[in-house]
Amino acid sequence: MLDFPPWRQAFLWLITLACAAMALPSIASVAGLSWPAALPDPKVNLGLDLAGGSHILLEADQNQVRQLRLEQMEENVRSRLAKAEPRIEVGEVSTKDGKVSVLLADPGRSDAAREALQTLTYGAGVTGQRDWDLQVNQGQVVLTPTQAGINQAIDQAMGGAVEKVRTRIDKMGTREPTIIRQGGNRIVVQVPGLTDPKKLKDQLGQTAKLEFKLVDVNATQADRAQGIAQPGTQLVPFANPTKDGIVPLAVFRLGGIVGDQLTDAKASNDPKTNEPIVEIAFNQQGGAKFAKLTSENVGKPFAIILDGKVISAPNINEPILGGQARISGSFTAETAQQLAINLATGALPVDLKVVEERSVGPDLGADSIKSGMIAMGVGTLALMLFMLLTYGRFGVYTCLALIINTLLILGIMAGINATLTLPGIAGFVLTIGAAVDANVLINERIREERARGRKVVQAVEMGYKEASRAIFDANITNVIAAVLMFFFGSGPVKGFAVVLAIGIATSVFTAVTLTRMWVANWLRKARPNDLVL
Repeated sequence: MLDFPPWRQAFLWLITLACAAMALPSIASVAGLSWPAALPDPKVNLGLDLAGGSHILLEADQNQVRQLRLEQMEENVRSRLAKAEPRIEVGEVSTKDGKVSVLLADPGRSDAAREALQTLTYGAGVTGQRDWDLQVNQGQVVLTPTQAGINQAIDQAMGGAVEKVRTRIDKMGTREPTIIRQGGNRIVVQVPGLTDPKKLKDQLGQTAKLEFKLVDVNATQADRAQGIAQPGTQLVPFANPTKDGIVPLAVFRLGGIVGDQLTDAKASNDPKTNEPIVEIAFNQQGGAKFAKLTSENVGKPFAIILDGKVISAPNINEPILGGQARISGSFTAETAQQLAINLATGALPVDLKVVEERSVGPDLGADSIKSGMIAMGVGTLALMLFMLLTYGRFGVYTCLALIINTLLILGIMAGINATLTLPGIAGFVLTIGAAVDANVLINERIREERARGRKVVQAVEMGYKEASRAIFDANITNVIAAVLMFFFGSGPVKGFAVVLAIGIATSVFTAVTLTRMWVANWLRKARPNDLVL
């Protein structure tokens, strides 16, 4: 237990000094000192409650999820009936009243239609949940979404939206954002250090749903001006009506291409006009579909639609092969870059509306840091004084362990880019008390062993051995609590859990391992006949 060969001591000091060195940039930052630019500068990130930043609340349009499910089901029904053997001809198709109603051309094929569409009514997976109710009556097929299916679709859409939001924020270069769901259809986003909520709102408020749809050239301008669309088509407004005209464009609802098959998107400039554009690239499947669409419709116009608005409607002069294309639409360099980021990360599965936005100043955080530092400083000094008066030399070792423990926590947090929040400061102070508890257990156990008549070395060895068991057992339960808080908590709770978990590990290391090494070296050199405890 008290055997510390030179290689082991060197290893322990190497770990200690390396972690402590990583804490120096953070300490210099708090103290207002400049850190040399030539040296690495890992720093502890401050959370929104300490550093200030931007806070926005997003709300999803649940009705849009329902409408998208209806459109997808309509396309699936048409495809499934067309592939039936023999083909089942379809008459009128309607999505009114939240249902997909299909009128068969031959009512005698009703049973065949039921059999062809039966598998579409079940959700994905092995749960066997029915997402749609299928009814066939006298040549009419009606698919009605179940509440369970709607709830699952909304839940999946919200889960996907959270991940897309997180990816977009990461692309902005920010660190440690807080992104959590609130209720059934809201998302809270907090980004420390970003003081302009408008930039965050512009980045997240864009759905970035990109579509390529063929233009209905037979639709007259008069009909379009009156809002009249032919069956199978829809009217889409222009993104820039002052330039392209105020009359919306008629496009075919089905048969186009959506941008969920993009593999890359980047902002660039048109080599001829030098205008900002966005270059996109499809995956193999999307590229093949895009090539087929342009090959079969040479000479016809097709609309490029972004978030429900036409940004351009060029003619297809020749097949576009290779899965690459360019998007132009009166972009600025900033809007082109923003669109490229959003397209590259993927469209949001549901539109998100900003219902609340605010900027949080750093003043409260500065006061919290100051108060936390004062509390930690006063508490640490009081503990050190108590340990010195109570345990003498062993109290000195405890005080050194406390100082090193603080440096280790800061160093490890800086090394893993962790974020310190206001509850994290509380966790910081808590770990100092936990570290002292460990040394109190050890020192009291050594006292007991000496009272039983054991020699100095035996008393110290047994004191560390027996006390370590209780220390490890107690801290295991704390680690479990910290892990549970991290995985099931959110925002500041996670910040507290991170500091607590790191603090538990470092306090055990310093209070048990380092102090035992120091005591072992002292016993080997001084060989005392008694201990002052």
